[in-house]
Amino acid sequence: MIDSSKPPHHSHDKGYKTLLSNKKTFLTLLKSFVRADWTAIIQEDDLTRVEKSYILQDFSEKEADVVYQVKTTTGNIVFYCLLELQSSVDFLMPFRLLLYMTEIWRDSFNNTSISQREQSNYRLPVIIPIVLYNGANNWTAAKQFKEILAGQELFDHNILNFEYILFDINRYDEEDLYKMANLMSSVFVLDRTAKQPMELMNRLRNLMSGMKNLDQDETRQLLVWFKHILRPRLSPKLQEQLDEIMDEIKFEELGTMITNIEITLQEDRRLALLEGELKGELKGELKGELKGEVAGILKGKLEIAHKLILRGYTPDLIAELTDLSRAEINKLIGVIH
Repeated sequence: MIDSSKPPHHSHDKGYKTLLSNKKTFLTLLKSFVRADWTAIIQEDDLTRVEKSYILQDFSEKEADVVYQVKTTTGNIVFYCLLELQSSVDFLMPFRLLLYMTEIWRDSFNNTSISQREQSNYRLPVIIPIVLYNGANNWTAAKQFKEILAGQELFDHNILNFEYILFDINRYDEEDLYKMANLMSSVFVLDRTAKQPMELMNRLRNLMSGMKNLDQDETRQLLVWFKHILRPRLSPKLQEQLDEIMDEIKFEELGTMITNIEITLQEDRRLALLEGELKGELKGELKGELKGEVAGILKGKLEIAHKLILRGYTPDLIAELTDLSRAEINKLIGVIH
């Protein structure tokens, strides 16, 4: 969980911590990605963020990321959700989770009066351990605690065991994430491993229709996350362009922002290929790629111009944004109308 007195271990983790510190966002995560009946009984008002750091003596460089206490209105059940954020596989994860869980139980026990603890109906709270993983490689760590115990197969039900919930971002079907059309599914789409910046832009554009379902606060959270987490993946030129328009951006301006970034990406790629050819660094077989790339850039510009025409942009502004000639734009307008 967040400890404001210490710098975050990783800016990416900080981005997720900030998002999931919002109760509504955390609840959206549970209800969208956990297929269990207990998620249906939780309401936003049932959630309380535990403002306490659980730092382990044996893992002094790590701390529990996000912890929520859930007190339901149905049966007054109290349990905890413990969420760990991972960008790489940790084979000790079941053991780490056990230590965090023990610390939470210890804290709950110590904050319960002796008279209550001595009653026959006293129970420790349930803890639901969750791991959110955004690494490119498959998660290969054990899912159940007993799997890291030597000789566990001999002792069946006589040994301690639990299984944590795993959110493996890169393993979700992208189309399913688009259909969910909520804040966390949008973040998962954008956080998936991408080979090129243009791939990120394409995903963001594909999310545009679903993002209209987000309220103003959710849209702002997504844009802030985009700026601080995805921004470092862009070139300095694109980062500067992004900074100029992100601070005061309105949702209806998001399409224009994406269009401008796409154009810049296309131009940067074309210039890089042309520069390579001029320097003699391109082999013969790559010259065909260059022709295809230039054709692809023109096609991309025409597609962007088509969308801008439908949105009512003037031919002069479209020409400025896409570098297409007025003749090309007028021809496209004639086809559309």
